[in-house]
Formats: sequence, structure tokens, C-alpha cells
Amino acid sequence: MQVAVLGGTGTLGTPTVRELVARGHTVRVLTRSAPADPVPGTVHHPVDLATGAGLDEALRGADTVVDAANHLGLRHAKVLVDGVRTLLAAEQRADIGHHVEVSIVGCDQVPFGYYRTKVAQEQVVTSGPIPWTLLRATQFHELIDEIFRTAAKFRVAPRGPLRFQPVDVTAVAARLADAVDAGPSGRLPDVGGPIVQTLTDLAAARRAFLGKTVLPVPVPPLGRAARRLRDAALCLDNDGETVSFDYTEWLHRRYPKPAS
Repeated sequence: MQVAVLGGTGTLGTPTVRELVARGHTVRVLTRSAPADPVPGTVHHPVDLATGAGLDEALRGADTVVDAANHLGLRHAKVLVDGVRTLLAAEQRADIGHHVEVSIVGCDQVPFGYYRTKVAQEQVVTSGPIPWTLLRATQFHELIDEIFRTAAKFRVAPRGPLRFQPVDVTAVAARLADAVDAGPSGRLPDVGGPIVQTLTDLAAARRAFLGKTVLPVPVPPLGRAARRLRDAALCLDNDGETVSFDYTEWLHRRYPKPAS
């Protein structure tokens, strides 16, 4: 199958591309810049989701589109909402038969700008002209670790009752590949990591493994968004499905030798 992957060089896009190639699909990587270390057997197509440049050529002859693109800057709505609307129009012109979208568990429960954008993106896809599959996942281990790594530069570690259920990104990539194989399936069961942990729990796990001394800084649940995180709004409900390994195991895999 000819599969086009938007954001195919990102945190989620890269393992998704690798998984699709391993399953025998012909994969097109659609990003603004060519990958520095392309996955063997893939072809890169330069596209700009914000303007739509390059989409028609990149999608010509493809069967399925996986949208693993992300944008955390101030223009996230223009890329993730308006850009996906432009993408779907290009897919319609290319006669694409299946659009696979990834979103965030609980994004409709937390009053935060980026999450509102993801909800709007979902609505564009689910009301659009292309048969679709939608998968929501919890936060990736990489995101949690980036929060702590950034804080560690200032010799501090955030802690508090905010709850997360981080998941291995390769497990999510495998679910996206499953979705490609299955064809349009609507809303899939949400996926997340095996355990729910507070920010304090996660910080303690990282400190215990890396052995670095940092000053714990409390993050109180002030404001509605923070209170929703404290109440586990970004974690799976009873209908969700847990996959793969927890943050502690990810640390062992990411940092083979603890730092001194």
C-alpha cells in the first residue's frame, strides 16, 4: 500500500514510518525539510501544511494518509486545524481512501489552548470528506522527560499531584500502522501507558535512576486546567487500553548507563 506520513521525521512520525516499512508498505515522508537520516526504502516529499504547498504532488497515487504532524508554536491552530483542512481537500483531489489522525486522550476535558486546537482538528477530520480513523493517546515518555530535562538545566524538578499516564511512542506507532492495515475504522479505543503517576512520582523515578541532585519545586493545581490534570483528565478511562511499559522502564532504555 502507498502510505503518506505527514510529520514523518518527528517523535511519532519516525517510528510510524519504520513500522509501516517493516510491514511492507511503500512510504512517503511528507515534511518541510528532508530527513537527515532517512528510513531506507522511503521517499521524501517537501510539503508545507500551513500553505498547502507540495501536497498535490506528494499525495498523487497514494492510498492512505497518516497525519503525525505536530506544531507547538503560536501558529499551532493554523497548522493543525487550517492545515489539516487544506490536507483533506488535497486528499479529496487525490482520491485518498483513508485518513488516519492521532490526538490526545482527554483533550476535550482540559481548558488549555493546544488541547482546544486538537479538539478542533478532530472535528475537521471526523466531519471531513475522507473516510477516517482517529486514535487518541496519552503523553509520550519523551514529553515527560523533556519537561524534567528542561527544568534540570535550572537545577530544579517540578513535583505535584498532577496525574499522567505516559506511553511508549513505538506502541502508539504500531497502533497507527494497525489502523492503516485495517482501513477506515472511526474512533479507536484510546491507548496509554500501564500506570497512572503523579508529577511527583515521575520526578522521583527520574531522580532515582539518573542520580542527579535537583531542588524539588511544587507545582500546585491552580486554575481549572491544572485541577483537571490533578483529577487525571489526561489519563485513560475504563474504556481505554494500556500498552507497553512505564516511564521507569523507558528511562532504562533511553539512558543505558546512569549519569554520575
